[in-house]
Amino acid sequence: MNCPHCGHENHKVIDTRDTGDAIRRRRECQNCKQRFTSYENVAPSLLVIKRDGRRESFDRQKLMTGIRIATVKRPISTAVIEQIVHNVEDTISSMGKAEVKSEVVGNLVLDQLAQVDQVSYVRFASVYLDLSNAIEIRSEIDRLIGRQSGGV
Repeated sequence: MNCPHCGHENHKVIDTRDTGDAIRRRRECQNCKQRFTSYENVAPSLLVIKRDGRRESFDRQKLMTGIRIATVKRPISTAVIEQIVHNVEDTISSMGKAEVKSEVVGNLVLDQLAQVDQVSYVRFASVYLDLSNAIEIRSEIDRLIGRQSGGV
């Protein structure tokens, strides 16, 4: 690991804390004396099966980025986004499977976003569900409204 400030390789750990799902380490660069934080997560053994049949490792950061893009300029805090990702991870891990379809992951995110913010839901759905025209988007909005009014 290199210092994000100067790129130097030598640093020392000055504090370590367990955050539950990761280990947080506070480090100090031996070259520039700047401090920075690193997080260590257990490498997931979960594979995601993509629509085209490819398999790739579950990537928490990729999921977080997708949700952040959907929530840009919306009143959604980083803590809420992290909670959504945490809930999705918990649900997937409780399934006890080594592989999960990307549709399952996407639907779990949509379920969470439907409870948090309708605009973010539609943004995420338009990319995830590959909604290509106004009629498809309108149909998804109607489905969201029906879902929240106790319908679908």
